[in-house]
Amino acid sequence: MAALRPSRLPPDAARRGDRQRRYRSGLVSEWVAALALLARGYMVIGRRVRTPMGEIDLIVRRGKRLAFVEVKRRDSLESAQAALAPRQAQRLHRAAQHWLAQRPRYAHCHLGFDAVFVLPWRLPAHMPDVLQPRG
Repeated sequence: MAALRPSRLPPDAARRGDRQRRYRSGLVSEWVAALALLARGYMVIGRRVRTPMGEIDLIVRRGKRLAFVEVKRRDSLESAQAALAPRQAQRLHRAAQHWLAQRPRYAHCHLGFDAVFVLPWRLPAHMPDVLQPRG
């Protein structure tokens, strides 16, 4: 049996390490996005909210506006915008409807489906209502 050199990891260990880095990067990006929204006067109601329809990265509220937020970390604004697919908007909308069905106290709120793009060396870009579902 050949001994593993410290610089070479088995393929499954390398994938596991990559997955952990992406997970940590996602957590940090969501914290950065939450702080940016707090600075804009939003109150964070939920982070990484799981529903049977999918996960909601952030749920925030400012006044009567309740926003369901998708966070994207990319190298450029263009690639972040390109990462938003219509299918993602539909998933976010279904997850939000499920979440709202269990919380009637938010029925009076105006709903928003936003995105926050976390870019290197720049302030996060908040895009209100960019994920409105179609049809």
